[in-house]
Amino acid sequence: MAKGWESKSVEALAGVYQSIPRPAGLNTPDAATLDRIRQKETILLSRTRIMTQLQSAENPRYRELLNRSLVDLDAKLAAL
Repeated sequence: MAKGWESKSVEALAGVYQSIPRPAGLNTPDAATLDRIRQKETILLSRTRIMTQLQSAENPRYRELLNRSLVDLDAKLAAL
């Protein structure tokens, strides 16, 4: 195989991809919308983790901390 063969192949594929016509009404969210979606998913994952820990927590202080964390995450979700 000749040196540089793969890079030439990638360049050719990139050229083909760019020449494909795309529909005008393509729904691509803007950067701000994508950022809000990522924030929401991160908060939901954190909330799921805290709920799991809350089910197995026995220490009352730790349970209180987890409950306060849930309240905080719920407030952040409501703000989004």
